Amino acid sequence: MPSADHKLAKLIGLKPSVQRFMIYNQGCFGGASALRLAKDLAENNASARVLVVCSEIIVASFQPPSNTHLDILIGSAIFADGAAALVVGSNPIASINERPLFQIVSASQTFIPESDDMLIGKVREMGIEYYMSRDLPKYIANNIVQCMAEAFTPFGISEWENLFYVVHPGGAAILKGVEEKLGLNKEKLKASWHVLSEYGNMRSPTVVFVLNEMRKMTMLEGKATTGAGLEWGVLFRFGQGLTVETVVLRSIATNTAP
Repeated sequence: MPSADHKLAKLIGLKPSVQRFMIYNQGCFGGASALRLAKDLAENNASARVLVVCSEIIVASFQPPSNTHLDILIGSAIFADGAAALVVGSNPIASINERPLFQIVSASQTFIPESDDMLIGKVREMGIEYYMSRDLPKYIANNIVQCMAEAFTPFGISEWENLFYVVHPGGAAILKGVEEKLGLNKEKLKASWHVLSEYGNMRSPTVVFVLNEMRKMTMLEGKATTGAGLEWGVLFRFGQGLTVETVVLRSIATNTAP
């Protein structure tokens, strides 16, 4: 104390009156939780602009290999440090050149029943220990269709192949499970696979990296919208609980994007 949000506000020169809110212990789904809260803040406060900053330092949970707990080794191999930021607001002001990339249409959170022990973190003298069940990817994959249906039924959308995907790359098995259950080809999760291979699982910032990767791929390939040429898409985050954050997105025409 003072916490990181206080130090960040001073570092980048924000007004002393800026309203700050810290989110702790959210793990991998923290980035989507922050988007969900930022959406509510922006829509309920006229002209508000919400700076979302996600930062993770994994060294506190790094553990040496264990012959009895291979899941600790897997976690140490997958997780990585990372930080990312973005701005969320409503009613863009064209006169000051505000040009959004994506629209957050809706955001929801749910947890998968009987999955509390799939991902566990405990504070020990040696640091933070993470235990991951080998069944974790299966639990996520088996519930992904229901999450999609609940999110998109209100909009009359049921063809999953016609969407763009910003999926948290928690690991290769998770991405493969999502592809299989939704009947997607690997190109649909290309941005997620790229971030996993280049940066690993950075927990909360990872999904912002995937969003940025999709933005860059879209511009390089000359697509019509920021969502790989498609209008509607979904952002998924998975974390302990097992908790699933589902964000419905609409992409913006690239001729209005920076």
